[in-house]
Amino acid sequence: MVRAGNDDADVIVVGAGPAGSAAAYYCASAGLNVLLLEKAAFPRDKVCGDGLTPRAVKELVAMGVPLREEDGWIRNAGLRVIGGGHRLELPWPELSSYPSFGLAKTRMTLDHLLAEHARAAGAKLLERTNVMGPLVDERTGRVVGVTARPVDGAGRRAGDEVTYRAPVVIAADGVSARLATALGIEKRQDRPMGVAVRTYFTTPRHQDPWMESHLELWDGAPGRSNLMPGYGWIFALGDGTANVGLGSVSSTAAATKIDYKSLFATWMANAPAEWEFTPENQLGPVRGAALPMGFNRLPLYTRGLLLVGDAGGMVSPFNGEGIAYGIMAGRIAAQAVAQAAARGTASARERALATYPQIMRDELAGYYSLGRTFVKLIEHPQVMRICTRYGLPRPLVMRFTLKLLSDCYEPRGGDMVDRVISGLTKLAPA
Repeated sequence: MVRAGNDDADVIVVGAGPAGSAAAYYCASAGLNVLLLEKAAFPRDKVCGDGLTPRAVKELVAMGVPLREEDGWIRNAGLRVIGGGHRLELPWPELSSYPSFGLAKTRMTLDHLLAEHARAAGAKLLERTNVMGPLVDERTGRVVGVTARPVDGAGRRAGDEVTYRAPVVIAADGVSARLATALGIEKRQDRPMGVAVRTYFTTPRHQDPWMESHLELWDGAPGRSNLMPGYGWIFALGDGTANVGLGSVSSTAAATKIDYKSLFATWMANAPAEWEFTPENQLGPVRGAALPMGFNRLPLYTRGLLLVGDAGGMVSPFNGEGIAYGIMAGRIAAQAVAQAAARGTASARERALATYPQIMRDELAGYYSLGRTFVKLIEHPQVMRICTRYGLPRPLVMRFTLKLLSDCYEPRGGDMVDRVISGLTKLAPA
């Protein structure tokens, strides 16, 4: 990209969540002048399960993020799965491609950490800057910046609208995808959409070394009550608290009609007393968020705008995780932008930028396609019940399940399970 004399940066990144901060970090590390715009002020909260699989850990290691216990991280050994009358503890697989541990950290502190990591690499971070839309060149139709306005702590306008210019913009503006929508990039109705709610409790379970997943939720004692839609989780945070939440997923973008907060309250009312998930131990309200899945907004690159993270619908249909894929997308997008900046012609720059969606497709499209099939099955509670009752006790089935749920398998080589999963992702329609 040829940076014009009136440009404010080589690249503008909109949104300082994990995807945006990763993009800003890698762009700055490549020597680019980076402007990172965030509508809130840190530290700020985001609705999330706060649990990170080994795939996400690998991305954090690659960024050089400190992962010491004294920095507020708690490691987990694997996934505890409860359902169908079974309780299984499944250690993260020992692989050459991924570490054999996961992590947990609240988004309140994780996002702040990653934004500061990007700033330390040289990115200029502007907080309380609400981006209103893209700045489009009338002659070329390309995105050449953004319009924004300062806001106060409550998100209210706190100044005049301002324009920031750059030859390329990375949109990490979340599920609202305001920049993409302004260019006419609508979400696909045939891609899965999840919904999750969560809160925090002080609990004796705060040091649990396992990420716990409840594949069945009952409105009373199991076997003597009704099976409710969705799945639940309990992620220990090591600081006296745990993140507790539930979610459900639909195979299409159609809105579900489930009262999630009521569902959560029913689950908590029937939780074992020793967990101490009581109203007096609850920290903050139950909050919810949509989870856009399986590349539900395409193309990932057009006319100088790259979509990363939730803006591109990168949450996994298998497990509802978006952080690993958001950071990955930020890394790959930054590499494309850095390569484009070094090219001498407009056509060469476009070819470099076009590598971003192609690499993302090669890496994830097959896996996401398998996930769409998975969702079509498990969105029916009766199917989920059969799968948990008869599938969980079978070791081979669980090896497949763990590697698919965590997206931690050897893409080349590995054992029989790795080779089968890798083969299925290549055969699945993108």
